[in-house]
Amino acid sequence: MKATGIVRRIDDLGRVVIPKEIRRTMRIREGDPLEIYTDREGEVIFKKYSPIGELVDFAADYADTLYKTCGLCVAVCDRDAVIACAGIPKKEHLEKKNSGEIEKVIEGRTLYVYDGKTDRIYLTDENKTHYVTCAQPIFSEGDVIGCVAALSSVDAKRDAADTETETKLVQTAAVFLGKQLDM
Repeated sequence: MKATGIVRRIDDLGRVVIPKEIRRTMRIREGDPLEIYTDREGEVIFKKYSPIGELVDFAADYADTLYKTCGLCVAVCDRDAVIACAGIPKKEHLEKKNSGEIEKVIEGRTLYVYDGKTDRIYLTDENKTHYVTCAQPIFSEGDVIGCVAALSSVDAKRDAADTETETKLVQTAAVFLGKQLDM
């Protein structure tokens, strides 16, 4: 844990203001749920709550299955970071922050398909070896909670048939993961 040097007092209603700089850095927006943890040393820790985080192992298995059966490089993201992937280097992608473009896809709440004419978008800002060919936001109880993305190596040759199949697989995965959270 890293000290910020910022001290805040609890008000008469038990509230604490999280400074704007920290909210911006940690990508905490108004209305975002925070999970509260405590430990034996008396520390209180606020962590961004990710409903899809409950499905990390399941999402990883689903991604592995898509890769093994279809050869589809795939990643599952919550609203902030990559939580599961297959067919791409895990060390370079897992738990890395989503790129601004992927965040826009998630917030846009609609299917994204790369058309070959516009600039490519990448899963994270740190890695440019694979680009997103299609991405479908994941919905749970009407809220967007992340996305499933198909990826391709920047060196790979592609055709329209690949994109159509990938799109259907990604849409199916997103709907299925969303339904798992609704249960």
